[in-house]
Amino acid sequence: MAHRNIPGLPVQHCGFRASTDAYVKVFEGYARDRELKSGKIAHAHLIVNGLARLTRLASKLIAFYAACGKIDNAHKVFDEIPKTNIRRWIVLIGAYSRCGFYQQALGVFCMMQRESWRPNIFVVPSILKACGHLSDSQTGERLHALVLRYWFDSDAFVNSALIDMYSKNGRVEKARRAFDMMGEKDLVALNAMVLGYAQHGLPGEALSLVEKMQAVGIRPNLVTWNTLVAGFSQKGDEAMVSRLFKSMKDEGVEPDVVSWTSIISGFVKNFRNEEAFDTFKHMLDRGFCPTSATISSLLPACAVVANVKRGKELHGYALVIGVGEDIFVQSALVDMYAKCGFISEARTLFCRMNERNTVTWNSMIFGFANNGYCNEAIELFNEMRMKEETKLDHLTFTAVLAACSHAGMIELGQSLFQLMQEKYKIIPRLEHYACMVDLLGRAGKLTMAYEMIKAMPIEPDLFVWGALLGACRNHGNIDLAEIAAKHLAELEPGSAGNNLLLSNLYADAGSWGDVAKLKKSRKKLRKLPGCSWIEAT
Repeated sequence: MAHRNIPGLPVQHCGFRASTDAYVKVFEGYARDRELKSGKIAHAHLIVNGLARLTRLASKLIAFYAACGKIDNAHKVFDEIPKTNIRRWIVLIGAYSRCGFYQQALGVFCMMQRESWRPNIFVVPSILKACGHLSDSQTGERLHALVLRYWFDSDAFVNSALIDMYSKNGRVEKARRAFDMMGEKDLVALNAMVLGYAQHGLPGEALSLVEKMQAVGIRPNLVTWNTLVAGFSQKGDEAMVSRLFKSMKDEGVEPDVVSWTSIISGFVKNFRNEEAFDTFKHMLDRGFCPTSATISSLLPACAVVANVKRGKELHGYALVIGVGEDIFVQSALVDMYAKCGFISEARTLFCRMNERNTVTWNSMIFGFANNGYCNEAIELFNEMRMKEETKLDHLTFTAVLAACSHAGMIELGQSLFQLMQEKYKIIPRLEHYACMVDLLGRAGKLTMAYEMIKAMPIEPDLFVWGALLGACRNHGNIDLAEIAAKHLAELEPGSAGNNLLLSNLYADAGSWGDVAKLKKSRKKLRKLPGCSWIEAT
């Protein structure tokens, strides 16, 4: 049968038995553009011609299906590759890790070890990346031991992956140790270490390291400088950012749109929203064209003060400059509209999106939950679970647990809390425990809520104890309220708010002597002035 007669076959395949190189380019393009339908037709074409089992083409098929989020299809192609071929493990693990399917990458790695395959320098960086994103420092440290055992620490990619893994797990000191142990340091490893410092609020240490490396001949590039700018911007250190801009120019490196976006992002994070918009205007005045990252960094400033007018202006501007269809911009817009209370606009935008990522789904679920549409939030969560290509993360469960709490769905909330740990292997964070305590507290199960707090493997924070105190106030439980208030006083000794809540509980119970004692002690405490985050128009 001539190729041109095969129904649905894309034009670039027709009329020839294409070389392997031609097919490789085709599937790389389909993966980049996530052209699932065309890719499946081309895959069928390869099967008909007996080419699908060629390792090089099978590798591209795995990468293509992973990029499209079809991990079951990717695994089926993997199963078709001869089991004696080590490359199939490298390809599948690499594709899963590259496309964000970190738990699946770890699962395949475990399978690889069970089948007695020895890790190699091509697999280890992908697994270290997965460990970093999953906050799995235990597996990461075991991998580090393997790296040392098999002498992989001479590989630059392995070292950079180790630094990144430890940094993402909050183990910056171990990341630095891995960096210092490198025999021959390079710019890739330096940038990984600088990023680790910057992400953990240590830009000063990052700058010191850059200066130290300059002294031995490793010159920072634009990526290094932009990471430093981002680090100091996040800390709100405007003077240091100005100094860095000057140093960049002295070194012959011109600040680019990423540099300006980093400053804008820093201002937004520090609630200096007007300065963020002023910087945006300065950037435009200097002839820089904003990217999707610039717009998505600036949109949260509109959400914080519920300034939907300015948000709509940015939305229009994004459409004009051609980034309005970008997934990150659209996700930020969904978040902005939802936080401003325009849930209908958020829902419409969400439904019209051709592509959605985890952030998009999370923003919409949070939007529903925080605006009282709890059933819709839970329905959307269930829809998200059904999407094979969509990855649920810790924020997804925070959003749906908040919805369960607001709706009083105690059994569903408890089952989702277990599901998160057992199926998705997500370790509960403080926000999850706060949601669960709030959920149990609203249902009047105060003793159960307190028992959960006592069993927590991490130290409870203000939000966890605050949820218990609020529930005690609603249900009149003075004994547990006193325990919660005591812990809150230790965590936030200068605040009068929690003291006032306990005082109201005593008053409701008619315990006026305790009210008087608290009133006396409250004179020494500060009470924050009232304020509104709604910007007048």
